[in-house]
Amino acid sequence: MRKFNQFTDTELVIAFQDGNSPALEALITRYKDKLFSSIQFIVKDKYLAEDLFQETFVRIIDTLRSRRYNEEGKFLPWAMRIAHNLCVDHFRKVKRTPTILTSDKQDVFEVIVVVNENAEQKMIRQQGYDRMHNMLAALPEEQREVIVLRHFGDMSFKEIAAATNCSINTALGRMRYGLINLRKMMLEKQLSL
Repeated sequence: MRKFNQFTDTELVIAFQDGNSPALEALITRYKDKLFSSIQFIVKDKYLAEDLFQETFVRIIDTLRSRRYNEEGKFLPWAMRIAHNLCVDHFRKVKRTPTILTSDKQDVFEVIVVVNENAEQKMIRQQGYDRMHNMLAALPEEQREVIVLRHFGDMSFKEIAAATNCSINTALGRMRYGLINLRKMMLEKQLSL
C-alpha cells in the first residue's frame, strides 16, 4: 500500500471519510505551513493566527466527517477560503481592521526554512523578508489581500474572486495595481529582493 504522502488530496479525503485518521494527518501536514502563514499575514498576530488555524481545521474536519465536502478540484483553495472567511469574521466581531506590527515582522515568514545558511545569509534573508513585509503592509488592504492569497495561498483568480466577493476582473485589477505599487516602492527606495 502507498504511503499517505503519495496520495492525492482527493484520495486522502476519501480515506479519512472511510475512517482512516492518519489520512487527515497527512493532509494537514501537507498544507499547514501555507494556511498558517496566510492566516498570520492577514491577522498580524501569531497567537490569534494559531487560534484561527485550529478553527480552520475544526471546520474542515466537521465538513469532511459530515460528508458535505464537494470535490471541486482543489483542497487547498477550499481550505484557504475557510481560513479567509474566519479571519474576516474575526475582524467583524471586534469591529476593527488589522494593525501592522512593527516590532515583530518576521512572524509572517517563520514557516519558510532555509537550511545550511550562515549568520550573514540568514541576516540578508531576514532583511529581504522585512522589506517585503513593509512594502506589502503599505499597500491598500484589497491589493495586499489578493497578493497574499495568490502567492502564499496558491489560489487562482477565480478562487480569489469567490473568497473576496468580487469579480475576477476586480481581483485581477487589484493584483495588477498591487504589483505596480510594489514596483514603485522598490524604485523609490532603490530596493531589490
